[in-house]
Amino acid sequence: MAEIRDAVNQPRDCILFSTADWTEPYWTNKQHTARILAQRGWRVLYVESVGLRTPKLGSARDWKRLWRRFWSGLRSVVIGPPLREPGVWVLSPLMFPSKHHLPVMRRFNQAMLRWTLSRFALAHRFSEPLIWTYHPFMLDGISTLERGPLVYHCVDDLVAIPGVDVAAFVRAEHDLLERSEAVFTTAAALKARCSQHNGNTHFFANVVDAAHFGRATLPGAIPADLAAIAGPRIVYHGVLSDFKVDFQLILDAANARPNWHFIFIGEEREGQRSAFVPRLSKLPNVHFLGYRSYQQLPEYLRGMDVGLLPTLLNDYTRSMFPMKFYEYLAAGLPVVSTPLDFARSPLAGLQVGGDLDAFLHAITVQLEGGRLSAADAQAAVGDNTWERRLEKMLGIVFHLEQPDVERV
Repeated sequence: MAEIRDAVNQPRDCILFSTADWTEPYWTNKQHTARILAQRGWRVLYVESVGLRTPKLGSARDWKRLWRRFWSGLRSVVIGPPLREPGVWVLSPLMFPSKHHLPVMRRFNQAMLRWTLSRFALAHRFSEPLIWTYHPFMLDGISTLERGPLVYHCVDDLVAIPGVDVAAFVRAEHDLLERSEAVFTTAAALKARCSQHNGNTHFFANVVDAAHFGRATLPGAIPADLAAIAGPRIVYHGVLSDFKVDFQLILDAANARPNWHFIFIGEEREGQRSAFVPRLSKLPNVHFLGYRSYQQLPEYLRGMDVGLLPTLLNDYTRSMFPMKFYEYLAAGLPVVSTPLDFARSPLAGLQVGGDLDAFLHAITVQLEGGRLSAADAQAAVGDNTWERRLEKMLGIVFHLEQPDVERV
């Protein structure tokens, strides 16, 4: 094991194609993977989203982001991608933001990406970089690079996102799957789909920074705004999205249990607002605390009793493995989820409820069981940590380790 760990930790170069901007307030696999590689001595070019959907004409947020992206992209072309933290450069591609399905637009965008990547690789002497991508719209951009292995990390069912060109995405993903040396997925359904086109496909669940969230299991104060709320406290943290969160279920649960306090840590996004949020905010036992930083979350989770995954079931969400699951567990919180695919198998610390009665029963069971001790939280998380998962993935990519996960 030590020899494998030493081998995969050898510093290399990596170009990582993300579906999220580096400065997104809610970090996901993409930013964490880039940071951990850099902390191990790798050099990483983090390429922000090339745009999976056409911007909405009436969305101020979309156009504000596009304006910001234009100036960032122009800066990347004129000056070069900035170094955001040691070992991580961030490239905002200068691309035409809409009409991706038109061949002329696609050729223009990919030509710009190809030129920018080649110039960066030459300037920084990137040597046969590992290509790690979270989407398929980058193959033409790397066509002239002398590269190392190509890895597709499929963490979401992106084709189900509203506004995505389904036909173009499916074609591009099939091409990516056939070219990739290794494919990693975060859900069994995604593994089943990808393995049809790539035999070297593996399932790895989402993971957690156990040390960071484990701070919530240690004695300490809780923030004043949370301390002012009576218990029991039942929490959801993350983006308040109308197509990801079952607000109707929370509304019904809050009305049915007025002595339970439901707490939301997060904010809405433009174009993803729910009509239920104003109704929920009027209830005395529902509390919207707004956005809290990643660094603050353990202090807030220390004061909670149950962590919720109240996911609205649809084509996009059903195959999700929420990062919050292990974050809650690492923080000592028992978890209640709607019946996502990942919850079909028994998991430590998890109860599932698909309708109101079952949801309320699941919360009751978790409240009666109480918070997890530090030892129980550590046992529930196991080796589902960023460091161990990345070691396993790199071991597979560089043929240094046989996976201990089932392959299709």
